[in-house]
Amino acid sequence: MRKLTLGLLTGAYLCLSLIVALGLWRNGGGWGAGLSALIACLGLAFALHGIVGRFLESAQLRAEIDAVRQAHGLLLTQLERVDARLAEVVDTVTVENLRRNEELSDEVHMLEDMVARMGERLEARLSDQMAAAHSPERARSPQSHILLETVRDALADNRVDLYLQPVVGLPQRRTVFYESFSRLRDESGRVMMPAEYLAVAEPEGLVAAIDNLLLFRCVQIVRRLAKQDRKIGIFCNISLASLGDEVFFPQFLEFLQANKDMAGALIFELGQSAFDQRGSVEARHMARLADLGFRFSIDKVHDLDLDFQDLARADVKFVKVGAAMLLDQLEELNGRLVIRSLPDLQAPDFANLTRRYGIEVIAEKVESERQVVDILELDIAYGQGHLFGEPRAIRDAVLAEADPPAAFMRDAMRRRAVGGRG
Repeated sequence: MRKLTLGLLTGAYLCLSLIVALGLWRNGGGWGAGLSALIACLGLAFALHGIVGRFLESAQLRAEIDAVRQAHGLLLTQLERVDARLAEVVDTVTVENLRRNEELSDEVHMLEDMVARMGERLEARLSDQMAAAHSPERARSPQSHILLETVRDALADNRVDLYLQPVVGLPQRRTVFYESFSRLRDESGRVMMPAEYLAVAEPEGLVAAIDNLLLFRCVQIVRRLAKQDRKIGIFCNISLASLGDEVFFPQFLEFLQANKDMAGALIFELGQSAFDQRGSVEARHMARLADLGFRFSIDKVHDLDLDFQDLARADVKFVKVGAAMLLDQLEELNGRLVIRSLPDLQAPDFANLTRRYGIEVIAEKVESERQVVDILELDIAYGQGHLFGEPRAIRDAVLAEADPPAAFMRDAMRRRAVGGRG
């Protein structure tokens, strides 16, 4: 386009120069004057063209420069706004981090204070136990004495492991809960099952110490799962001794009150016999936990003729029934499949009855696929057992988060053990 324009202008300049030259020639100037006029006009025309072109290009360049300057100004304005916004974000993040650090510091101080008070209580209790153990009125077999020392050493050296077993939803078999277990190890690393050491640990009051450590570790696991955004609950066993401990329980309640956000993920579990034997103190403490949003579960069920109204009043939301025990209770009566201890109720209606009181049935100790088929026919929504997954030990790196209470217990027990043996 520019070449075409230049060609047209050149033609116009030539025509104008010829007109001037012819006019001068006709008026008597001669051929020489006409040729000179032609050359002079062409030179003048191109000189003016160059001057005008440079002027126009200069004006266009100035306009482009002005446009660039304007865009640069707009860019600077936007950058200033972005800088101001970033400064606000940094200030907000800094303030939020400071607030979280303060909350974490307060939580750590609270936990340390609780551990110290729990240790004082445990130290006093161990002192009484050591005095009673060496009294002439009390005698125990050499085997029991050795086993008791093994349990004490395991607690003192923090050889208490946390195991988790999945509880799955049926029929999909997706893990929706975990149940936690405590396992002690002796000096050789051999795992001691509860049936082995409870007989000597309970009379000495050591079961409460084991429960307390389990509770702390369950809280840490719930926190870890929450950080991973995993919506999975944990069943944590709690003994009547812990619920009835007027010194420990208020401290633990204070800790849970500061962490009410985990209420939906932590479920406290009692055996059926322990639940039936609870007194006014234990019932009151269960109610205080329920007020914070924590739920309860009943396991070790030996009688299916349950008082569902009493369970509902105590905020029990789960009942664990052994699969073999439940299926053995099934029988035909007048052409209907019923549960032997509930002859007026058809077996498939048992789970629906519990749901009317807000309670879900969990079939535990499921060992075979045949049991799963029978359980599904009873409309039971959850299952637990080796068929779905065996209890597995949690890694030491995870358990390290709960070291403060274990460390204090170790020091306290070592001091008392040394004093008692001397």
